[in-house]
Amino acid sequence: MVSDVSFPRVNGVSTSIQTFRTELRALGHESSLIAPAYPRQESPTDPAEIRLRSRPVPGDREDRLIRLRDVLALTDTLRARQFDIVHIHTPFVAHYAGLRLARRLGLPVVGTCHTYFEEYGKYYFPRLPESLVRFCARRLTVSQCAALDAIVVPSEQMLGVLRGYGVTVHAERIPTGIDTARFRGGDGSRFRAAHGIPATRPVLLHISRVAHEKNLDFILRAVKRVTADVPDLLLVVAGDGPALGHVKELAGRLGIGANCLFVGYLDRATALLDCYRSGDAFVFASRTETQGLVLLEALALGVPVVSTAVMGTADVLKDVKGAVVAPDDEAGFAAAVSALLRDPARRARLAALAPADAAAWSARAMAERLVGFYERVLARR
Repeated sequence: MVSDVSFPRVNGVSTSIQTFRTELRALGHESSLIAPAYPRQESPTDPAEIRLRSRPVPGDREDRLIRLRDVLALTDTLRARQFDIVHIHTPFVAHYAGLRLARRLGLPVVGTCHTYFEEYGKYYFPRLPESLVRFCARRLTVSQCAALDAIVVPSEQMLGVLRGYGVTVHAERIPTGIDTARFRGGDGSRFRAAHGIPATRPVLLHISRVAHEKNLDFILRAVKRVTADVPDLLLVVAGDGPALGHVKELAGRLGIGANCLFVGYLDRATALLDCYRSGDAFVFASRTETQGLVLLEALALGVPVVSTAVMGTADVLKDVKGAVVAPDDEAGFAAAVSALLRDPARRARLAALAPADAAAWSARAMAERLVGFYERVLARR
């Protein structure tokens, strides 16, 4: 596997890679990961994890760039290990390095479309015409997909986007599953005590990278509306990212600074579980998700979800019983949140049903589907 991002960089791609590699190993399949080394990162404990020197991405304090030549320098080492397939997870240096590495090794190459870049561009290239940015994103996606032997997509919606672009390469929907054993326990009272949150204060949670495409402006404006009914409401935002300063400034302008708590990234094995369990509901409104793993994490921990159903989140929320599918407008979203906060019996019912929703997305089952996908790609060679 080749990726421009991996833990400790926190996002859905990192989570997907880690989840699949863990389950593939449990199924008896070896995988190696080529990814950037991050500053102050501890040495990998996994001998099959190859971390390459990296440099900062201009204007981005989270991401790193590896060098194409450093990936290609691994050719002889990787050839000796007799791999069967190259799997690319990101469209930057890793994409082109993975393609060249696959050609050198004589292996098929597949990729996962984790990101809906057409919807991202307007946030990162605001000075360019949006129509131009969308056109370029579509053309780049089509070009990169055409170079692959097959594609993994996390949701039916993303598959529809690719087909709408004219991508004809073989593609299969294989979502990232969730290891529900890792999303048990957690102590909401401990989290509240650590942050001085009274036990009776209503708490909404939002856990994600704090980036413009996560639509946090929408969440904040909806929270502003909810405070008319629930004045002591607190929104806890766990995560970090390029939009953090903007989001904090917007909260101040809306007059809800005292209703927001930003706690940064949390340890996924300890504090993050406590954070999830501290909430009365989890709120989400991204329009760009190709899946939406945080929804499954919240459901696994018995936290009712209030979310719009757009792109990949529509797949996650289809037929679930522990979530409220809210309108994609601020007034309607706020009304759905307010109604749930005012109805503790309903929240308890949703919380009891939520873990079963998450259990339907077994990480082991998704990894088995990925193995089958690899086998089909190899059979066509």
